[in-house]
Parts: sequence; C-alpha cells; structure tokens
Amino acid sequence: MSRLTSLLAPKTVARAHCDVPCGIYDPAQAVLAARTVARMVELIGQLDPASTSVEDRAKFVRCVNVKEQHAELVKHEVQVIWSDYFKPVHLEATPDLHTKVWNLLKLAGENKQHVDAALAARLEAAVKEFADIFWATKK
Repeated sequence: MSRLTSLLAPKTVARAHCDVPCGIYDPAQAVLAARTVARMVELIGQLDPASTSVEDRAKFVRCVNVKEQHAELVKHEVQVIWSDYFKPVHLEATPDLHTKVWNLLKLAGENKQHVDAALAARLEAAVKEFADIFWATKK
C-alpha cells in the first residue's frame, strides 16, 4: 500500500443495508412481499384455465411477474437483515437461525418457480417466523 493510499484509507469501516450506518432494519417489507406472493397465487388460481381471452392471459402474465418480483424481494429483504443486522449474540439465542434463513431463501426461490398455494403459505409462515425472531432481538 502506498503512503498516499494509506493516508486516504478510512480509519473506521461502517456497514449498513443502505450504505449509511443508519441502523434501521425492519422485516415488514419481507412480510408484505410474502403476502403478495400468496395473493398473486390466489388470483392466478381464480383464472379460468380454459380461457384464451387476451384479458385473462394478460392478467396471468402480470400476476406471475408480480409474484416473482415479490419472491425476489423477500430474498433481498431477508438477506440484508440476515447479513447486516444479526450478530453472534443473536445466534446464541437462535442457534438454528442460519438454517432457518437458508430454508426461507430456498422457499422464496421455489415460489418463483411454481404457482402453488401451499408453497406460498409456507413462505408466509417462514417470513413471519423470521420477523418474530428479528423482533425478539429488539427486546
């Protein structure tokens, strides 16, 4: 490292989800996104599978697109909290946190791949459990 580089290098490194150390974390967006996935699956299920109308096909495409976007949003929101917020002390209280998050992220991916009400309900439950774990650390 050159002398100039070492002089300009930051003395303190801060990490946060928004590149500013604000310390604001909230799983509410993940909860809402999981609910949206479930609602899109519900709306897709209400479409007549035999319909060839342009309106029904367009609604199907929109619902699938929104479902997949929100499943990805679940993954993003959970990953940010998991990687930036949780600390070793939280793992002591919830030793299987890594496994729970890994399973939740895999479940969100499965919801992108499928249109399945049971799968969407499992995603909602997993995100709610994650949110409950998060809020328990705030007490």
